[in-house]
Amino acid sequence: MQYSTAFSDAILALACAACVWCIGRARRHYGESDQPALFCALLGFLVPAAAAAVGVVRYGFDPSWQAAHLWLSQASSFLALPLLGAAALALGRGWAWSRPNWGRIILGLCAFFELFRQMNQLEDYRLLLNLATLLLILYAGAVQWPARAPALVAGTVVGLFLLAGVAVGTDGFIGSIRRVDLFHALLTPAYPLLAWLLLRLPGSAKTHQRRRKPGKDFVRSGPLIS
Repeated sequence: MQYSTAFSDAILALACAACVWCIGRARRHYGESDQPALFCALLGFLVPAAAAAVGVVRYGFDPSWQAAHLWLSQASSFLALPLLGAAALALGRGWAWSRPNWGRIILGLCAFFELFRQMNQLEDYRLLLNLATLLLILYAGAVQWPARAPALVAGTVVGLFLLAGVAVGTDGFIGSIRRVDLFHALLTPAYPLLAWLLLRLPGSAKTHQRRRKPGKDFVRSGPLIS
């Protein structure tokens, strides 16, 4: 058993579950045209949450869950993260993509995964796909300029994902620390920061505004006569 990995997976699962909760609550403040992008963002956080939760079972209780954990981990890399990048692009640019178009994106990601799996080029495809996704996230934050916070958060998210995936990885040790535990530790703040970024992007309908309290409306505008 790798109890340290089970613990780091548990923290990551909680972080991703919190992202799912936040996105789910925020969806009702968005227009209908933004709902498909937000649903795909929910899926993008839900899959790594499930992968991390199954990782807790695998490393802490029952190693026979290895196959399910590996499958969900692949789904996180090849499907969930690209969906988050696509959602960031759509919300950041204010593009309203229909549900059928989002369905085509999901089917296309699944088809390309199977194609590169058959060609035995999955690792190269994973690297290119993840780099392209991180560029989309960085771009979505950058186009919000002169607002600096989205650009800074996008850069931080990209840096954490790059550090985790390229510099750290999941095999072996760095001193006495397992690389996979450090990998989880880097992703734990990256996902909530990405959720914050998605909820600060304008979207297409731009209807997700904070509701004013009735009392304040009355003071500012006076009574409304109908």
